[in-house]
Amino acid sequence: MKLRTKYLLFITLLHLVTLWMSFLIFKEHKLIFIISEVFILISMAFSWALFQQLVHPLKTLVEGINAIRDQDFSVKFRRTGKQEVDQLVDVYNKMIDSLREERTLQEEQHQFLEKLISTSPTGVVIMDYDHHIEQMNPKARQLMGIGENDNLELVVPACGHPLIKQIEELPPGQPKMVSISGIENYKCQKSSFIDRGFRRYFVMIEELSAEILQTEKKAYGKVIRMMAHEVNNTVGPVNSIMDFAMEQEGISPRLKDALMVAIERNNNLNLFMKGLADVVRLPVPAIELIDLNAFVADVGKLFEYRSAERNVRLDLKLHHEPLYFKADRQQMEQVLLNLIKNSMEAVGGRAEGTITLMTLCNPLRIVVRDNGHGIPADAQVNLFTPFYTTKRDGQGIGLTLVREILLNHGFGFSLKTAESGETDFTIVIPPAVVSV
Repeated sequence: MKLRTKYLLFITLLHLVTLWMSFLIFKEHKLIFIISEVFILISMAFSWALFQQLVHPLKTLVEGINAIRDQDFSVKFRRTGKQEVDQLVDVYNKMIDSLREERTLQEEQHQFLEKLISTSPTGVVIMDYDHHIEQMNPKARQLMGIGENDNLELVVPACGHPLIKQIEELPPGQPKMVSISGIENYKCQKSSFIDRGFRRYFVMIEELSAEILQTEKKAYGKVIRMMAHEVNNTVGPVNSIMDFAMEQEGISPRLKDALMVAIERNNNLNLFMKGLADVVRLPVPAIELIDLNAFVADVGKLFEYRSAERNVRLDLKLHHEPLYFKADRQQMEQVLLNLIKNSMEAVGGRAEGTITLMTLCNPLRIVVRDNGHGIPADAQVNLFTPFYTTKRDGQGIGLTLVREILLNHGFGFSLKTAESGETDFTIVIPPAVVSV
C-alpha cells in the first residue's frame, strides 16, 4: 500500500471517529456540537492541504526517478517557493546536471576512443571474458586478412593466421617479437582493462617489417659498400701485377698456372661483390605491361636444358586466359631466375624431382613449386636475412635480392613448405597493377 493511501485512510478514519463522538453530544450540548463540527471541517481542510504539500514532493521524486530510469537527463524541476520542496528540487537539479555532464563526457571519450582505435596504425584485438577474440580494428583485420564485414566468430577459428595462435598464447604484460616466415615481423603486447567489474584483455599488434627492413638495409648496405671499396682497390692492382708477371720471360708454367688461378679467383670475387652491390643499388622499376603467361613460359625455357641435364621435370601450368600485369621485366626475370635456381638445387638428386611454374587468377599470382627437401623449421625465420644461407657454397643474397625487388614493386610474397612436402614460393600481384 502506498504511503499517500495510508495517510488518506488514517485521516478519514480519524475524522469519522471525531464526527461520531460529536454526534453523541448533539442532544445535551448543541453549542459544543456545532463548535466541534466547525473544528472538524477546519481539520479536514487543513489535512487536505497538508496532504497536498506532502504528495507534491513525492510526485516530483517519482517523476525524477522515472526520468533517471529512462536515462533522460534533460528533465529539471522549478522551485515552488516552499522550503522543503525547494531543497529537494535543488538537490535533484544538481544531481541531474552532474549526471548529464558525466554522461556527455563519457560519450565523448567513448567516441574518441572508438575513433582512435579504428584509425590507429597499430592493430588492436579485444578479447571477451572467455579470452576469445571479440573485436578487431581495421588494421588488425588487414594484418590477418579478415574482411571488414566478416563475422569474427565464424572467420577467426578458420583463419589459421599464425598471429591468432600467438595472441592466444601471449602472456599479459610481456612484449613479444613475432616473425612469420622471416618476412613479416610484429611486436605484440597483451594488456588488461576492467569492464563491468570483470577483467578483460586486449592485444596491440605493431607491424615492424618496414622499420626492420629499412634498418637492416642500411646496415648491410654500409657493409657492402665498404667491402666493395676495399675489394675494388685491391683486386685491380693485384691483377695488373699478376698480368705483368705472366708476361715476363722465363716464368715457369707452374707459376703461370698459379697466377691464372689467382686472377680467376679475383674475377670471381669481383662478380661476387657485384652481386652484393646489386642488392643495394636496385634501380627504380621501369614499369611496362607484361603478358604473364608468356613471361613465365620464356623464363622456364631458359632452364629446359639444365633441368633435363639434372633429370628434373619442369612443368608449366598457365592460366587458360591471357593475364597482364605492370612491372619491370628485367627485375622480375631476376626474381624468377633466382627462385627456379633455388628449386633446382632443392630437388637435386631426387629420382622424381619436379618444378612447377603456375600462373593463377583471383588474385593474380605466380607460384614456383618444387618437391625438394623442404625448408627446415629453424631456417624458416632467417630465409630472407642477408648473407644467411643453408647451402655449402651459397652467398645468402639470392632471396634478399628477390625480397627487395618484390617490395619495390609492392607485390606480396610467401615461402612455405606444405604438409605434403611441396614448397611454394608465391608472388601475389595486387589488383592495382593488373591489366585486363
